[in-house]
Amino acid sequence: MSAQRYEDELRSEQGYVSALYARLDGERARAKEKYSATLRGHDGTAMDRDFEARALAEAVKRLDVADNGLCFGRLDSLTGEHSYIGRIGLFDEERDYEPLLLDWRAPAARPFYVATSARPENMRRRRQFHCHGRDLLDFTDEVLGRPGDSERGSHGDAALLAAVDAPRGDGMRDIVATIQAEQDEIIRLDHPGVVVIEGGPGTGKTVVALHRVAYLLYTWRERIERHGVLVVGPNSAFLNHIGRVLPSLGESDVVFMTTGDLVPGLRITAEDTPAVAQAKGSLKILDVLAAAIADLQRLPEQPLLIDLADVTVRIDAEIAEWARDEARTSRRPHNEARAVFRDVLTWALTERAIGRIGRGWLTRADREAWEQLRSDLLDELANDDRFTAALDGLWPILTPERLLAQLFTSPERLHAAGADRSLFRPDGIAWTVSDVPLLDELVDLLGGDRPADGTRERERKDEAVYAAGVLDLMVGREDHMDDDDHLFAQDLLYAEDLAERFGEHDTRTLVERAAADRDWTYRHVVVDEAQELSEMEWRVLMRRCPSRSFTVVGDLAQRRSVAGATSWSAVFERYVPGRWAYRSLTVNYRTPAEIMTVAAALLREFAPDAAPPESVRACGVLPWSERVTEDELPRAVEHFVRDEAGREGTSVVIGPPDVPGAVAPSETKGLEYDAVLVVEPERIIAGGPRGAADLYVALTRATQRLGVLHRGPLPQSLIGLAEVGPPLARGPVG
Repeated sequence: MSAQRYEDELRSEQGYVSALYARLDGERARAKEKYSATLRGHDGTAMDRDFEARALAEAVKRLDVADNGLCFGRLDSLTGEHSYIGRIGLFDEERDYEPLLLDWRAPAARPFYVATSARPENMRRRRQFHCHGRDLLDFTDEVLGRPGDSERGSHGDAALLAAVDAPRGDGMRDIVATIQAEQDEIIRLDHPGVVVIEGGPGTGKTVVALHRVAYLLYTWRERIERHGVLVVGPNSAFLNHIGRVLPSLGESDVVFMTTGDLVPGLRITAEDTPAVAQAKGSLKILDVLAAAIADLQRLPEQPLLIDLADVTVRIDAEIAEWARDEARTSRRPHNEARAVFRDVLTWALTERAIGRIGRGWLTRADREAWEQLRSDLLDELANDDRFTAALDGLWPILTPERLLAQLFTSPERLHAAGADRSLFRPDGIAWTVSDVPLLDELVDLLGGDRPADGTRERERKDEAVYAAGVLDLMVGREDHMDDDDHLFAQDLLYAEDLAERFGEHDTRTLVERAAADRDWTYRHVVVDEAQELSEMEWRVLMRRCPSRSFTVVGDLAQRRSVAGATSWSAVFERYVPGRWAYRSLTVNYRTPAEIMTVAAALLREFAPDAAPPESVRACGVLPWSERVTEDELPRAVEHFVRDEAGREGTSVVIGPPDVPGAVAPSETKGLEYDAVLVVEPERIIAGGPRGAADLYVALTRATQRLGVLHRGPLPQSLIGLAEVGPPLARGPVG
């Protein structure tokens, strides 16, 4: 293509892009006007208006985010038709909704990501735009169907390399304009159940999973949107890092959590020692929890005497054991089964009491007198403090926190429950991430923390009685009402209807409601760094998504938790046997070849069966190492921080916890930085049973520059690092 023709086409394409933005601005203005009118309006019920307002607010939000990179390219078919591909779909209503811009998730947009010269997908040319704001800077063409023939470079290479070479910012960016073929295949995979995406460092598995969520919402919006999506990540820094991706794709009904957040009201980050985490993470802990509950369903060592008005009743081991057996047989959660225990106990006690009180004058034939006497005795027992205390001692109301605290702080209770003594906490309770699945499990095992005594039903009836009084008052004064009020009063046919109208409507967003509700069920769940989750944590997540619709992201080679997964089949055959799909990503878009060569040598040592991903690029900068003394170490770290502060992009120091300014490898999982300094790799390896995996994570966070400082000898796998010191001249710090 000649330079003049290129400039002419560039102007033409700019005109088209500008027209798309004009249409976007018009649609956004109309949506905002309609939203404002809905807020001011009075048509329909308040609930209907609220629903419409929320839908319009979401529409406005999607139109707002489309401003950033609205259109990223064009497809030319073999028949000469042009299709523009972008962040959302735009249509010409006056021309029978002719598509002006195809949503990147639409089936017709797929060739933009997967067509090749060998497999053109009925396309003749792919044109990729490079924009800044609303300005089209340039474009790249690839002619399809003729291997090796292109007008201005090959598809995706220029845009992709520009994206991976660009300095990192504060968070992860979407890749909607540069999705690669192997990524697109996973994003559009038509599998409603569990999809496992495994890939080494830098393969883009996280961002692929997030784009898959956006695609599923586009495809199955009505099925998913009402229940929302849950994204689970390893730590809050990671969630902050990825948090802008889905909103940038127009999707906001997503809840982000760590496994320490899964029980509402708790935000837990502390971790147990590996041995304790392994004990709590195993499904064997279920037997311990069941035994701990059973241990508190007790029998009296000595008969308990309850003095009533006319008789003294006795709760002995025989009666209590009968009541306990009946309560356990009911299969109800512990707190709900207390009602069965109480009913059997009170029936046995009142039978004995009636026999003694009515001896000589009362027979069962006198049914009415018998039942009246029983009713009186039941009222006495219900109001007797000693009976309540006896009930609490034999079958106490329990909360998950109370039960677990009592268990972990008592060697005797741990022994009675068959638990490992390593769970003992002599200094009291401070919850850890490994406790969260146990607390969640106990919610189901214990049930509500109030007796099932019909309190809520009585409250509902009281509300209805009050509403009935209001209704009577309105009807009685209908002659004094205007026409509108009169119609309203006559329309209220049932007091229960009016009571419902008195109730408050929940105005929280879906995300707020879902995050606060332990019993909320999501229609889809994304789990990142999934190899770290224990058996008990998977059990929690399966409860959160009964439909078993998951996108699971991980790398078994990077597992650092001894309680984590050793194979995907061991995790998912338990829940979806034979019904989960596995896909792998093999290309490293983040880590340059120079750095990946060093990391791959380490990988071969601790995971010889794992294949390192192939880096898509080299950066031209060799990773370096320098041996320092204990006194020199702080100054060397300070020099790195100072040098990187003068560069564009991000940097981090990763090392043991006692290194000033360093973060632990676990805190950088899933994150990426332009420059990384790894401090004392020998101590990272020695820091735990999966220390080599921690070091592998640390080494593969860098997108451009990697340095290593060490006091002792370098680990054998890192001998290939050039012992030359950092590439910048050193001057005084300050």
